[in-house]
Amino acid sequence: MAALRKIIGRNLTSSNTTRICSLMPPTLFLSCRGIASKLFVGGLSYYTTDEGLSEAFSKHGQVVEARVVMDRVSDRSKGFGFVTFASVNEAEKALAEMNGNNLNGRVIYVDYAKPQTNFSGEMPIARGPPEPIAES
Repeated sequence: MAALRKIIGRNLTSSNTTRICSLMPPTLFLSCRGIASKLFVGGLSYYTTDEGLSEAFSKHGQVVEARVVMDRVSDRSKGFGFVTFASVNEAEKALAEMNGNNLNGRVIYVDYAKPQTNFSGEMPIARGPPEPIAES
């Protein structure tokens, strides 16, 4: 928020912060929402743990959270995870230095995490072709 105050030059409340964030370019919007410090890590070995992921990335800054995404049924890694850093600068440094590196015998792919989309699971029901419009 401090960076946002510096750019805009006035005090912000939560209501006008949301309005201002929606008018920003995408890169500023990500940092406004705190997503710019969260990285996606793909290509992980099935043996990589949360602790191992955190340890590998902690060389590049303070890791707030490291999570390997697990399959609910098999309880096995899905081969990707997320690392959240304390600052955007640390995330940028880790992205530059870790992308394409080896971790547990696999080459990993690192990129900025994208905002999570809420999927309700409800799919529209196909009801056939639309009804013809009766002409008067």
